[in-house]
Amino acid sequence: MHARAVAVTATAVLGTAALMSPTSDARAGDTGEPTVIAHRGASAYAPENTLASIDKAAALGFHWVENDVQRTKDGSLVVIHDDSLKRTTNVEQVFPGRAPWKVKDFTAAEIARLDAGSWFSPAFAGTRVPTLAQYMRRVEHNHEKLLLEIKNPELYPGIEKQTMKLLDNEGWLDGRHRARLIVQSFSADSIRTVHRLEPAVTTAYLGRPSVGQLQGYADFTDLINPSYGKLTGAYVSTVHALDGPHGRPLGVFAWTVNDAATASKVAAYGVDGVITNKPDVVRAALNAAH
Repeated sequence: MHARAVAVTATAVLGTAALMSPTSDARAGDTGEPTVIAHRGASAYAPENTLASIDKAAALGFHWVENDVQRTKDGSLVVIHDDSLKRTTNVEQVFPGRAPWKVKDFTAAEIARLDAGSWFSPAFAGTRVPTLAQYMRRVEHNHEKLLLEIKNPELYPGIEKQTMKLLDNEGWLDGRHRARLIVQSFSADSIRTVHRLEPAVTTAYLGRPSVGQLQGYADFTDLINPSYGKLTGAYVSTVHALDGPHGRPLGVFAWTVNDAATASKVAAYGVDGVITNKPDVVRAALNAAH
């Protein structure tokens, strides 16, 4: 059990390290508003999960971005949402005979040839699917923070260990960077694995466990991140009443919120973060509510 006494003790022991955690950062905005996280970058304004999308988020003044990580046939980690390349690249034209164009069936070099921007707008023609290493370096360059989703882990055995190793190689598992990183997944087993491999890393479960299940999740995850339509104020309060594996109250990020009315609604529930394709729209709504 994670009693409130544990949180007090942990804060006393960890000092500023605890205060600099991503979950405390999510509660610590100057206005007390939820943190706004740019979903797949500022994906309403630039092609999702590309360097252009996180550059756009930075240009709009947003510090947190979200991405999706999958693995190529030859073992490279790439940033893309779907398990197929079809929707967001020109793979059908470049490799017409290789349906259904699954990420796991293409090498990193093949994926690097694809145009991942023209589907969104001619202005982004020639945009590429970034590798995770390329993406991390751009996040660092932009002084951004990252909500990293391990996507479809059942398709990629060992992807958790591989992702943690890459993050470590890029310097993202040191104390300074850990406060800028959250790793999440729809797979509880995947998040459990991340917590076991790197206990200091902040983790999040994508979904809405039942109230009865929450205590079990609090053993290995720091945040519960449901779809906004599955949230109530009472559920958020119940989540906040539990302490996670680092002795801090569990946090809640709601996804994917793209309009002012919904942003105001979930903020009133007391969520700690709002994940959105339109971060500027959400920010304006939250500002107007104060």
